[in-house]
Amino acid sequence: MNKLHEELFLDILEKNRGVKGRIISTRTLSGGDINQAAKVETGEGLWFAKWNSADAFPGMFEAEAKGLELLRRAGEVFVPAVVGFGEMQNESMLVLEYVDSKRENPGFWHDFGRSLAAMHKHTEAYFGLDHHNYIGSLPQYNHKHDSWVDFFISCRLEEQIKMARNKGRIDKSTINQFERLYARLNDFFPQEKPSLLHGDLWSGNFMTSHKGDACIIDPAVYYGHRLMDLGMTKLFGGFSPELYDAYHNEFPLESNWREAIEIANLYPLMVHVNLFGGGYMGSVSSVLRKF
Repeated sequence: MNKLHEELFLDILEKNRGVKGRIISTRTLSGGDINQAAKVETGEGLWFAKWNSADAFPGMFEAEAKGLELLRRAGEVFVPAVVGFGEMQNESMLVLEYVDSKRENPGFWHDFGRSLAAMHKHTEAYFGLDHHNYIGSLPQYNHKHDSWVDFFISCRLEEQIKMARNKGRIDKSTINQFERLYARLNDFFPQEKPSLLHGDLWSGNFMTSHKGDACIIDPAVYYGHRLMDLGMTKLFGGFSPELYDAYHNEFPLESNWREAIEIANLYPLMVHVNLFGGGYMGSVSSVLRKF
């Protein structure tokens, strides 16, 4: 952290905790692809801070803070407490409680599966959210819809297809395949109430908490079909089969759920096309050919 980041951190701490702290030490941590991050020690405790350009990613940390609070209020899976967020000289920062990760409890995956299922039972009257946020560094639009399929098409797939087309990363024949798939989406997604979703639940966005249970971080929250979260858990590996058994016992899944999550994963795959290049189009095309 440089002097500006230290000043911004202390400003956030004072405004949200009412204390004029003094930084004792900082340690650089991984902040992912777009953020810088640090563990910060003050006389009041340990904190996690991450920051980026306010101009490049306007409103990112405010939206993330809202999402974390939604997940935390659900009270099913452990989520770090939000201290606050702020901006200073085009630098934006989010400060959270620091989670000192411990060894996994013996029942870690079983408990994680049950807790995730319980979180998905928190519902809303619509698909979407009352604000937009980000998926990685890309804007994620959450316009409210009554229909999951309509939301999935307009706010998830079509937004990514449009972006990929503008970047020259998708051809007309693939777009036509998407359009043919749209007519079949109701066959894959059972009619369910909108679930509270983490929204970006891959293996890099969970850790072990200070109590040895699951802790979820870096969300892209919205109310959607729960198969979206389950699909993300399968996309890049890292989740034990025990999680799915426990989940199914708590909140049973339709028999075709493994096929359905391949359709769900077209969204994060297209996000990766737009973030990292056309190399991911092979995976997208494979799913479209299959279905």
